[in-house]
Amino acid sequence: EVQLVESGGGLVQAGGSLRLSCAASGFTFDDYAIGWFRQAPGKEREGVSCIVSSDGYTYYADSVKGRFTISSDNAKNTVYLQMNSLKPEDTGVYYCAAVPSTIATLYPTSYDIWGQGTQVTVSS
Repeated sequence: EVQLVESGGGLVQAGGSLRLSCAASGFTFDDYAIGWFRQAPGKEREGVSCIVSSDGYTYYADSVKGRFTISSDNAKNTVYLQMNSLKPEDTGVYYCAAVPSTIATLYPTSYDIWGQGTQVTVSS
């Protein structure tokens, strides 16, 4: 069964840090683009960051540049999102997603494998 499982969410104060993990099973990350997305209540799902496993190319939304870092451990079939200097507006459910592609994109409709999400809450 093809599956993505996110973990690492939680409640943190503004200025704090969290590291999210996205573990894949049923397939390997070779030649996949892996993205992190988030959705706040009443808002559309938005792309946060993505990484292309074949060459390690990374891409970030402007809202998280300089604060978030995406990385992958292909041996563990896991992608991470290190989130520093968190702000209340970073609150939401964070999802990871995968698509067999070598093109980095933050459009949710480009991805076809999704995890169940993990809640991140940043208090002010």
